[in-house]
Amino acid sequence: MVVAIMGLVMAMGMPSIMSNMKKEGMRKAVSDLTEICQHARENAILTGQRTSVTFYPGEGKFAMDGGGHYDLTSSTLPDDVKLEMLDINVQDYLQSSWAKVFFNPNGTSDEMTVVLVSAGEYKKISLEFSTALTFVSDVDK
Repeated sequence: MVVAIMGLVMAMGMPSIMSNMKKEGMRKAVSDLTEICQHARENAILTGQRTSVTFYPGEGKFAMDGGGHYDLTSSTLPDDVKLEMLDINVQDYLQSSWAKVFFNPNGTSDEMTVVLVSAGEYKKISLEFSTALTFVSDVDK
């Protein structure tokens, strides 16, 4: 009887657990961008060759050049997520047709700041140049 009750409680909770695991909207955009930057950093270090991520701001797309063996090498922002800011090495590239961020074999990169917006929620993704690691934070507007 106890096992049956535990099974029933678990079955009732599964839909909410599954919906929390599914990536959509802002969560998907932030996850994809940080993952591609991480892959580019890893690829540069492992191959000993400079790797880049190209942004296409007008299309809301970004891709790691020379994708290698990674599952995720390119992505498009979900329809409800917009690129609010794209700064690389303290220059604004939001109105450009494309822009590149370079990752070096020594574990460094260009400096980058991206701000994404969706339904009044703003997320800032920063790429720290001396470690090439991404940091995600909320933006107060």
